[in-house]
Amino acid sequence: MGPKNGGGATDTIDTGDVLAAVTAGRLVLATFLDTLDDGDWAQRSLCPAWTVREVVAHLALSTRSSSVKVIVRTLLAGGDIDRVERDLAVAHAAAFTPDRLVAQLRETAASTRHLLGSTPWDRLLDVLVHGQDIARPLGRTLPLPPALLVPALDALWGRSFYKCRKRFAGLRFVATDGSWSAGDAALEVRGPLDDLLLVSAGRRIDPGRLAGPGVSELADRLPA
Repeated sequence: MGPKNGGGATDTIDTGDVLAAVTAGRLVLATFLDTLDDGDWAQRSLCPAWTVREVVAHLALSTRSSSVKVIVRTLLAGGDIDRVERDLAVAHAAAFTPDRLVAQLRETAASTRHLLGSTPWDRLLDVLVHGQDIARPLGRTLPLPPALLVPALDALWGRSFYKCRKRFAGLRFVATDGSWSAGDAALEVRGPLDDLLLVSAGRRIDPGRLAGPGVSELADRLPA
């Protein structure tokens, strides 16, 4: 069994509305970033390879990177797109101050420029998940739009690029605050939609936020 909504939740939202949500998400994040101090910017994010500053640099680059440049660098890196994105973000973070990175995010919040192969849902997932990568390690709250959580999860599980079905084979995710589930097995992981979104994206969160016989197995599937 795939996502309980079978991917249908994404089909009910117009592409224009998804792009509007991307714009809104970038602007909300930029306002949140205005409140950070120097120590916050240096904090390690939920995305283990990046600091908060480097995550913001990655988001700023999402409307600035050349598809050709990224493709060439990925080929030279043996197909390791994660390594290429990390190297680009680290370099961009070093080249600009935090204030300038926030300004870049805000300046192109409504931009539809994107890397080859990226969908509007990919761009929305980028801002939703990376926003939590930043906020949670700081002990801060950055609310996720409730109406977008189920379709965002459907998009995440519906795209082979994110490898959810392979990574979590043998587990079944079940939302405790909405009508959504994914996975075929009886070994359940239960939790709120926002937490399931993060673990589906490969993020480690406080295991106390989740329940079910699959929690310990889930921990073994996530990056250290």
